[in-house]
Amino acid sequence: MPHYNEMFELSVEDMDLIETALRHSRDSLSQALLERSAADHGDRADTLRRIQELLGRLHNQKIFYRPRSGVYVGG
Repeated sequence: MPHYNEMFELSVEDMDLIETALRHSRDSLSQALLERSAADHGDRADTLRRIQELLGRLHNQKIFYRPRSGVYVGG
């Protein structure tokens, strides 16, 4: 039985492209949910939730840097 590959070789640009595609899909699904009746929301709402959770997991894996010296001004 085949196993999943747990070692990925993706660049920062690859990850940015994946995040951009997920955001575009999320936005399209959100717009479709707004335009349709409540009866059609089931599968799309579940997909939308899964996309948002995946975007959250990708965000949580990022490492944000701040300068070691001087005053840090965020924002």
